[in-house]
Amino acid sequence: MYSTKKILVVEDECILAEYLKEFLMKEGYDIVDIVNSGDEAIRQANNLKPDLILMDIMLNGKMSGCEAAVEIHQHNKEIKIIFLTAYAEEEMIEYAIDAEATAYLMKPYREHEILATIKLLFAHSADVISKSDTEKIHLKNGYNFNLKQQRLFKENQEIPLGKKPLKLIEILAKNRSVSVSNEQLCSYIWGEYKNDRTLRSLIHRVRQLLDYDMIENVNGLGYKIV
Repeated sequence: MYSTKKILVVEDECILAEYLKEFLMKEGYDIVDIVNSGDEAIRQANNLKPDLILMDIMLNGKMSGCEAAVEIHQHNKEIKIIFLTAYAEEEMIEYAIDAEATAYLMKPYREHEILATIKLLFAHSADVISKSDTEKIHLKNGYNFNLKQQRLFKENQEIPLGKKPLKLIEILAKNRSVSVSNEQLCSYIWGEYKNDRTLRSLIHRVRQLLDYDMIENVNGLGYKIV
């Protein structure tokens, strides 16, 4: 269960902040506070010790969300941060990456994207046990992904794949019930944002190595395993 996870919302758009609070509370998360500036974010991160911060990059005041994130991680490295932004410029994305955010979501975003990103983030925390964290994830056509070995098998025969194809299959296999957005895939596979062409190229290579098309494009939403 995810009900005990504490989330701090840092957003200077009041309506959006309240929407995030109501939506995430319905999903069982504890919204410990809503603040609208980098200074407040730093103070409340130190005081409240949230598990996750949803951080808008462009905030009220002199300090950006990226600058606040850097300051927060100097004293609270374990706090995870997801950046929320309407800006897709490469320079802004690189700035966010330098701030060591766990993930990066573009506005406007859908509820399922936010929820999938948060669940994926917490699924990789050591103190969370989820149904995806069994040793094997069974897929169709005799395939299974071994989480412990980080290997793909078909009927006990290993399918030789490189690190990035394996990371692609891993994240999709762990989230079979939802589509995983391009941003989430890139963050997990490369640790940074990549353009859609790079991601499509990787998916194409994986498809050619398998005898059935296990990766489906969900129009406008991302990809999932079928």
